[in-house]
Amino acid sequence: MTDGSVDKPTAGASYAAAGVDIDAGERAVELFAPHAKRATRPEVLGGLGGFAGLFSLKGDYREPVLAASSDGVGTKLVIAQAMDKHDTVGRDLVAMVVDDLVVCGAEPLFLQDYIAVGKVIPEMVADIVKGIADGCVDAGCALLGGETAEHPGVMEDGHYDISATGVGVVEADSILGPDRVRAGDVVIAMGSSGLHSNGYSLARKVLLDWGHMDLAGHVEEFGRSLGDELLEPTRIYAKDCLALAAESDVRTFAHVTGGGLADNLARVLPAGLSAELERNTWSPAPIFSLIAQRGRVERAEMERTFNMGVGMVAIVAPEDTDRAQAILTARHVDNWVLGTVKRGEPGARGSAALVGDHPRF
Repeated sequence: MTDGSVDKPTAGASYAAAGVDIDAGERAVELFAPHAKRATRPEVLGGLGGFAGLFSLKGDYREPVLAASSDGVGTKLVIAQAMDKHDTVGRDLVAMVVDDLVVCGAEPLFLQDYIAVGKVIPEMVADIVKGIADGCVDAGCALLGGETAEHPGVMEDGHYDISATGVGVVEADSILGPDRVRAGDVVIAMGSSGLHSNGYSLARKVLLDWGHMDLAGHVEEFGRSLGDELLEPTRIYAKDCLALAAESDVRTFAHVTGGGLADNLARVLPAGLSAELERNTWSPAPIFSLIAQRGRVERAEMERTFNMGVGMVAIVAPEDTDRAQAILTARHVDNWVLGTVKRGEPGARGSAALVGDHPRF
């Protein structure tokens, strides 16, 4: 601009020139369609490409109740983008959604994803959807549909965020929750596969910003690179929890996510009851020790930020403890008795507390 006039393009404006590539979006759909088709169920009606996903609620339900949950993966995505590895975070996304659904006893039926990208790179989007489809297959739910949105000028090229909503079903008289929990019940821990999808802002600050560790660098304690350890997918407990609830007297579950073990367990305890959890029953994995030592992170902060090695908790009737553990062991789920539910102050909110010390940490 030299004379006060506004420079105008010599050619007509287009969506592509503005940063949105419809052709790339269509190519991404072509690449991820085979993955999406793997994650299905008999109740799914029609195929991909419709404006809405259709799901027939078949089955001999007496009084079905639908359950819904929405979540994302958080800043774990920063690690995936830095390593240019995008085929695992989809599993994390599914886990965060379906493992919330099963807490109340709901069977995950279907999931819909949302992927926001700075620029559609078809192969990258296909990798993300592959991971989502893999997770849905593991959880036994269908990938019913989703949306990929290109946001030029809002997100940088190569950057993305993902979220999803899942829907499940449970019989009204089979809903698990605090009202079923009794004093004397036993708390069983299910081991996590690592950090899962919480606490990555602190982990990145300590290990990468302060510690200047290399994501590609081999770490002896892990037996692999730091990046591979940080990208270990969140364990999907959905089928394990449903099998446990079907074959033993489960009062409820607690999915250990943001807030840590004690806070998440307290959410499923009724007023007047408290859970006492023994640290001496397990040793957190080396990744937790590394973060605590490198960042001089206090134990209370670690336990409010990370799962510390416990990804899911089941509260069971005391007489079913051995049976519940046998079921989980048969399903190759690392498990142990974590503590018990006791009477607390009458009328006080349900609470949980960790006591003692870990054998190694």
